[in-house]
Amino acid sequence: MTAGRVEAVCVVHALRDTGLRRVPVTAIDKRPVDGEVHVGESGLAGDRQCDTANHGGRYKAVYAYGDDEARRWAAELGRDLPVGWFGENLRVSGMSPTDAVIGERWRVGDGGLLLEITGPRTPCRTFGNWSEEPRWGARFTARADTGAYLKVITEGSVRAGDTITVEDVPGHGVTVRDLFTGRDPERLTVMLDQQDDLAPTVAEKARRRIAGRKAEQQ
Repeated sequence: MTAGRVEAVCVVHALRDTGLRRVPVTAIDKRPVDGEVHVGESGLAGDRQCDTANHGGRYKAVYAYGDDEARRWAAELGRDLPVGWFGENLRVSGMSPTDAVIGERWRVGDGGLLLEITGPRTPCRTFGNWSEEPRWGARFTARADTGAYLKVITEGSVRAGDTITVEDVPGHGVTVRDLFTGRDPERLTVMLDQQDDLAPTVAEKARRRIAGRKAEQQ
């Protein structure tokens, strides 16, 4: 089942100052590139991450953001938000990465690339500074259009115009948005039981959500 399309492939354009002591530079300034880009276990060729404690690595090798979600933000903020503004590697249309099921697998193009949805993007101070919008972290959290991180199951290549085919959807049904907002903690329990190779941060977040709901019920 073909579900979507890659509108653009983005890698870091330039490192930017963050104004923060812990991570003084950021690679959030992603911009579209032409042609085919190889995607390996650590992400896209030509890309990089600076805050490696929170970005990159096996479970956050690729970040995808939906074109519809980006357009909603642009309309709300009353400004142009160019492709790559969210720090995304893949801008996709025809589907919402935020509403993809954790563990869902995407076959991209015909180059053999297979990706798996791993979890949401959590807004950080660097993202807030980059946006130059007041209370950006809180607003982004409230909207919960987080986009999704993906890990690489099979290396391959990607280019703008590639189709995205959903090959497998786990039965637990927990979406990236579900995990981020904490709704339906009962299904989060099912996800923990059923989903193999969860990102440690995702498993931890799910357990916190479940514990929080139990505390509310006591």
